[in-house]
Amino acid sequence: MRRSWLVVLSAALLVAALAPVARSAAQERTPVPDYSLTPRSEIPVEFTWRVEDLYPTFEAWERDRSALEELVSKIDGAAEGWTSSPDKMLALYELRDAIYIKGSRLFRYVLLQGDVDLGNSRFQALRGELQAAFVEIEGAFSFLAPDLLKMDEKTLGGYLDSDKRLEPYRFSIMETLRGRAHILPEEQERIVAMTGLFDGAPSRASSYLRDVDMPQPTATFSDSATVTLNYANYMRYRASNNAADRTLAMKTFWANHAKYENTHAALLDGEMKQHLFNARVRRYADCLEASLFEDDIDPAVYHRLIASVRENLPLFFRYMKLKGALMGLPDTMRYEDVYGSAVPSVERTYTYEEAQEILLEALKPLGKEYGAVLREAFKDRWIDVYPNKNKQTGAYSGGVYGLHSYVKMNYDGKYDAVSTLAHELGHAVHSNFANGTQPFANAGYPLFLAEIASTFNETLLLKHMLNREKDDLFKLWLIDQYLVQVRSTVFRQTMFAEYELAMHRRVEEDKTLTPDWLSSTFLDLTRAYYGHGEGVARVDDYIQNEWSAIPHFYRNYYVYKYSTGMIASMALVEQALESKDGVERYIALLKAGGSDSPLALLKRAGVDMTTSGPTEAAMRTVEGLVAEMERIVERLRAQKRL
Repeated sequence: MRRSWLVVLSAALLVAALAPVARSAAQERTPVPDYSLTPRSEIPVEFTWRVEDLYPTFEAWERDRSALEELVSKIDGAAEGWTSSPDKMLALYELRDAIYIKGSRLFRYVLLQGDVDLGNSRFQALRGELQAAFVEIEGAFSFLAPDLLKMDEKTLGGYLDSDKRLEPYRFSIMETLRGRAHILPEEQERIVAMTGLFDGAPSRASSYLRDVDMPQPTATFSDSATVTLNYANYMRYRASNNAADRTLAMKTFWANHAKYENTHAALLDGEMKQHLFNARVRRYADCLEASLFEDDIDPAVYHRLIASVRENLPLFFRYMKLKGALMGLPDTMRYEDVYGSAVPSVERTYTYEEAQEILLEALKPLGKEYGAVLREAFKDRWIDVYPNKNKQTGAYSGGVYGLHSYVKMNYDGKYDAVSTLAHELGHAVHSNFANGTQPFANAGYPLFLAEIASTFNETLLLKHMLNREKDDLFKLWLIDQYLVQVRSTVFRQTMFAEYELAMHRRVEEDKTLTPDWLSSTFLDLTRAYYGHGEGVARVDDYIQNEWSAIPHFYRNYYVYKYSTGMIASMALVEQALESKDGVERYIALLKAGGSDSPLALLKRAGVDMTTSGPTEAAMRTVEGLVAEMERIVERLRAQKRL
């Protein structure tokens, strides 16, 4: 079945490891500018993304919106008898492409303008209007799948074989036929499409509850500061170098969440039951099959991920014990200690120009074509570089078919900012390659593949920097930062995936997600994954409410894609560094977009996610890094630097 254009767009908004370029002491370094309080209109243009590539003026955007409405008005006419000939079928598909191409361009412009100036209410309002309009468009095209299923398959096959102009739509059509058992009659499809009007309501309510409506607790820390523990401050203090502060932040923050556990549980229960409704109305065996079916992912892949990661928990425990020793903890680590730094902070600042040099050098193994796209991104202002007043926090990348990608940054010169740039440019190049190679119908890649290109860059960068870095202390810090990401992306997200599976299974048994069940199940899983019973890390009872602040649980079997994405990318890096053929297969994967199922595309690239091979390759990388970390620690202790 064809993916919604909104789903494809969201995949491109997804959210690294680097070291400084060597410079002589005589060279002057331009300080990283701070524009965080500067109005958007006063930011130097060279640091802003070039939205005029989309539309030179807002008036041009308005004209294109009118043109979109004109295209939409043609749907009914094109729909009449559209399966009666190859020509009519082609005309309808080309009309649909034109609508989605123009619509995504209109939406991207509004998104870019609104995100760099949240105080501009015009673009926030237009964003909502466009989202509502495209729900209507999805409904207007709801006849497509039912009509295809009414066709004689021999006739349909004849259309595809006789008219090569229909070839770009073959995969989408075959996917529709694959989903025959789950397609509803046209009127029912229209009704189900309209549920998009309230889709995501529990998620939004949860976000408002967590971030706006809940009174935030206060705590007084070792520096005598009495702090309101909003989420930003909680993250800061849970990463404190003071163990007591870490515990105080955790206990205070989650005790406050526990006060609202009934509301959090009701919202999560409502979201899971919405997933159950969609699974049952389309006649899937369960919610997992319903979620994975669209990307043609065998549920066995999901279960194998959980089993494989659990098998490798001893390797994770080995790293955790080393981390605890480096932190000087007197006995068993506690859960909150994983957020503290295992290595003394290495303060290095990078100008934006230095970051560009680092990336161009570190990603050279990917070839000249890849490097050329990076240079174009830097030169032609694909990137909105620095924070400004009222700019949305965080970072993302999004492609525009027929144009180029855009990257939102909030660059502050810290190591994390440089690594984030590497991550987002991985997404950007992926989108550019896919959009430049595939017809629109096959350009959008699914979320299952979305995090591969970004984490591939991070792994490649780490290996590059470890080869050139001379300072053992910085190398130790570099490895620890990467393994922190492995912990959070592979092990933690797999734990979340197992928890999400348990939640769905409970509602599938027509039971309710109560606070007690949610908390006890989460606590048991956390203790299993962090070695509570093995004496690796003590997980205290107050951690049990952490489920209430995980927004990804509202995204219907989404978290496992972080784990599979990083595992696949680590396996792909291993192949790319072994041979030129490995690089070529990887670039071919990026260019393939969504032209086949993600498992098939990965298999052609040399990674078979239906086997344990990719996880074994990823864990070889992890084991090598843990071993290198142990060797570095031994050298540093001999030098009395630790």
